[in-house]
Order: sequence, then structure tokens, then C-alpha cells
Amino acid sequence: MSFVEINNIGISFGGLHAVEDFYLRQEKGELYGLIGPNGAGKTTVFNLLTGVYKPDKGTFFLDGQNMTGKSTVELNKLGIARTFQNIRLFGNMTVLDNVKIGLHNQYRYSALTGVLRLPKYRSTERAMNEKAMELLDVLELGEERDHLASNLPYGKQRRLEIARAMATNPKYLLLDEPAAGMNPNETAELMQMIRFVRDHFDMTILLIEHDMKLVAGICEKVSVLDFGQLLCQGETSAVLKDPEVIKAYLGE
Repeated sequence: MSFVEINNIGISFGGLHAVEDFYLRQEKGELYGLIGPNGAGKTTVFNLLTGVYKPDKGTFFLDGQNMTGKSTVELNKLGIARTFQNIRLFGNMTVLDNVKIGLHNQYRYSALTGVLRLPKYRSTERAMNEKAMELLDVLELGEERDHLASNLPYGKQRRLEIARAMATNPKYLLLDEPAAGMNPNETAELMQMIRFVRDHFDMTILLIEHDMKLVAGICEKVSVLDFGQLLCQGETSAVLKDPEVIKAYLGE
């Protein structure tokens, strides 16, 4: 069994088949792209894999475990994390506190312990600070630890969102258009960072992206969606040259 196995998953809204019979095989450590025109159903696939939507049919296995139909909270605890097309940081909180939020599924203490600032509270907070700083340093955000998230440049906000997702200790990381809104220099830095995250954390990554330079530069394989249907999948270089893929993006 592959590390990720998605078997003919689908969902309809009313009479509209948003995603129909989507399947994917992804090996551990693989960096895989999901591409297609606007409205093709890419984010819907992410929502199915992260419990936002329940599939009408099909199955989803991660590392041999059936994830189909589980809640967002359950899936996160089982090792699935994601970012969003539109950045969803807590802008009025510090960079450090944004990452610590992602750690709360691993560190626990009671409300009473927190209110009374008992020893367990202090030791837990110290451990969370250390873990959060490790992630920030790895992603080159350590110097901004005390800055408000809303005051970071756009590229660093994207990086912080990835750091917060990584704080949940995922096995499978889903990135929804991580390069959206970035300039070419920021995109080049992002490409290096995604490669580093994959290699440094032994991470398996699925990403949605419209920037074909980024897709061609870092994805070993891609799947192409069009109108909710799987159009093509395989090695990145071959798929991006496929006439049907070019037609889906550019028209006749």
C-alpha cells in the first residue's frame, strides 16, 4: 500500500459533481502537485482530505490507516495539517504565539493549573516555547518571534502559516496555493523552503499551485483536475507537456 491512497473519492453539491472519482497514490516523502484551472475542484479535494467535507463516496488511507469521514480534529491528531489559499493567521498575536497554537494538540494542562500558574503550567509553557522557537529558527523566523503576525511581510506570513501547520507534528502536509500573491524572489525562497521542510522533517507534501515554474521546480509528480474530473497524472515534466493539460489551461 502506498503512503497515501485516495480511491475514487467524490462529492456533489445539489446536482453539481464538484469532485468525481478522484484517485491518487503518493509515496512517503514525495512532493506531489495538484493543479488545474480555477474552479476545477482542487480546494474541494483538500477539504475532503482534511474533514471540512465528508465524501459522498470513495476512501482515503494515510500510512495504512483509514481516514475516510473523520473530523478535522481527528485528522489533525492523526497527522494531517494544511495551510489555506487565503492566509489565516491570528494577526493580533505574536509570531511565537501563532506557532504555539499549533502545539496545543501535544501539550496539555488543566484550566486550574493555568489559572494558578502551577509548576506543570510553567514547565509545559517552557517546553512549548522551546519547540516553537525550534520551528521558527528552522524557517528563519526566529528574529521576528515577538512581532505581531499582521506586521510581517507577506512572504513571511506565508512561511509562518507553514510553521504553525508544522507545529501540529504532521505526517502529511497540504499546502493550498502557498505562492499566491508572492513576487518572483519570494516564490524562489518558498521553493527552497518547501524542499527543506520535506527533506529536514521527512515530510510528505501535497500542494495546490498555479505557478507552473514552482510546480515544475519542486514536484516529482502532479495530478490535473478539470471540472472535478481527473484529467491527467504522472511525472511532472510529461504532464505539463500533455496537450489536454495545455488545452485545459489555455483553451483551444
